[in-house]
Amino acid sequence: MYEELRLNIVAEEPAVYHTYKDRVFRILFKDKKRLLELYNALNDTDYTNEDDLIVNTLENAIYMKMKNDISFVIDSDMCLFEHQSSFCPNMALRGFLYFADLYKKYVKDVDLSIRKKIMIPAPHYIVFYNGLERKEEEFTQKLSDSFENGKAGCIELTVRTININYGQNKELMEKCKTLAGYSFFVAQVRKNLETMKLEKAVEEAINTCIERDVLKEFFLVQKAEVMAMSIYEYNEEYVKKSLYEEGLEEGEKVGVLKTLAKNMESAMRNFHISLKEACEGLGTTVEEYEKAKNIVS
Repeated sequence: MYEELRLNIVAEEPAVYHTYKDRVFRILFKDKKRLLELYNALNDTDYTNEDDLIVNTLENAIYMKMKNDISFVIDSDMCLFEHQSSFCPNMALRGFLYFADLYKKYVKDVDLSIRKKIMIPAPHYIVFYNGLERKEEEFTQKLSDSFENGKAGCIELTVRTININYGQNKELMEKCKTLAGYSFFVAQVRKNLETMKLEKAVEEAINTCIERDVLKEFFLVQKAEVMAMSIYEYNEEYVKKSLYEEGLEEGEKVGVLKTLAKNMESAMRNFHISLKEACEGLGTTVEEYEKAKNIVS
């Protein structure tokens, strides 16, 4: 029965690939060899056959804006890996909804009323966090934390969040060179942003990685793509952190809105997308863009 169910979860590739909606973390670990390396590092296993790992990422889970997730089945585990650059208190709820869809796909067309017990892989949800709000090396979130009035319920889901900022979780980084390389790259971008504009900061970070043999082959082959994704990603992070920040002086607000308008236009020009798509990707609205344009014009 288990093997029959596994046949239902072969991933379907999306018909159209939108670079601007993807992220460097996800592109790195879409590669099954790197993904297997990460799984082994987390679980102290030594799998070597990439075919043991079946990717079942739900590419069209747009309603949750889950752009960074990677889900897969290996042996008796169903894993959901997601990257977050800012703290979100709703990860457990997102994971609960996502796993529900994964298991629906897993037991597709199986009669759940049969008398034989249907065995399913155990869920494991891990978030790789490199935001600046939380400093712990690792922390957990639980679905029950979202239950109203602190009431107990019959369902629980636990999210394990691992801090992957440079210098954190050194033992894990030593086991997974890909994750360590990504951590170093992000640290270089942030360091460069102190003295450089975004595009230059990303380009210099990539060049530093190549010079130091950090994910060298990846960056040599996909430099242009990584540049585009990173610029969009950091634009999005800036908008989310700045646009709705309280206590800004009037001059600062104008500066934020000016940057927002510039980011919108840059995204539309560089990725050949509509205003609506650019706003969606940067976590804002057409109304906010028009407001920004009116203020700074």
